[in-house]
Amino acid sequence: MTNLRRLLPSFRGLVAFEAAGRLGSFTRAGQELAMTQSAVSYAIKGLEEEIGQPLFERGHREVSLTIAGERLHAEVSRSLGQLADGISAVRTRPSDDVVTLSVSTAFATLWIAPRLQMMRTDLPDVELRLHTADRDLDLVAEDIPLGIRGGRPRNWPNYACDAFEVEELVAVASPAYLEKHGRPDHPRDLLHHHLAHLDEPYRYAATWKDWLRSAGVSGTNHVRGTRANEYVAVLQMALDGDAVALGWRHLVEEFIRNGRLCKVTDHTFRTGNRYYVVHPKNKQLAQNCQRVRDWILNQDNAVEDAVLAAPGKKPRKLNTVRGSAAES
Repeated sequence: MTNLRRLLPSFRGLVAFEAAGRLGSFTRAGQELAMTQSAVSYAIKGLEEEIGQPLFERGHREVSLTIAGERLHAEVSRSLGQLADGISAVRTRPSDDVVTLSVSTAFATLWIAPRLQMMRTDLPDVELRLHTADRDLDLVAEDIPLGIRGGRPRNWPNYACDAFEVEELVAVASPAYLEKHGRPDHPRDLLHHHLAHLDEPYRYAATWKDWLRSAGVSGTNHVRGTRANEYVAVLQMALDGDAVALGWRHLVEEFIRNGRLCKVTDHTFRTGNRYYVVHPKNKQLAQNCQRVRDWILNQDNAVEDAVLAAPGKKPRKLNTVRGSAAES
């Protein structure tokens, strides 16, 4: 067999050549490859010397392929793509026992964490890997099998969606806060309380204005308080007795159940949205992914509206939500 090492030019030079030809710039190729512009230029110059002819026409800010460069670039791009596919096909994949779930930080901390012990009991052979991110990820691009999304399925046409929670919001505060400041007689009275606001940077999230308007309260253009861009921080203000917070039912129900937070009015804002377990439609779910999905879907029957009994009412005993609430 022909000695490929003598026949083929430098692999580093080929990779730099492919990127520079695709991007039309040595500088942008260097940024993509974590190389300096001069290192890219040097690698391509070496490739041109090995081949014996120029591959680029150099301009002031951009470069363009010569005729020979275009021909070689097509072959190099195709070959490198095939090589990448081949390596991906044989690369060691995580065990099927490991299930990756894409969630928000708040969902991981306030919904998953209190249920981890129960999940380990119910699914002892499954290892859960939580992938938290500020924004909803592309599950296909990130090679993640499952995710949690809030909203409406029409927003995710490429995902199969299974609903497990209704989006409902209540006003919550700690017993210490209510003892010091009193319980409001009507939702409008909350305009005179210190409110914790969520400034969600990426996902849509209902606001105090939305909640108050749904309760028939007008004049909500200037609702003051303290703001945070993480819901865990917002809820911590309520837990510490510093403010009244909006409570997403599925995230605060455990705190209400154990008495660390109280529902401060009878009003509940139902947005019409739901929370879903989603997965890409074009990819078969592994067996353990199906088990985790089904386990999450079965949790909705655990609490219902019992934990949100009106102030002063004693909620019925819960049988399926176990473990203690997570703290940030």
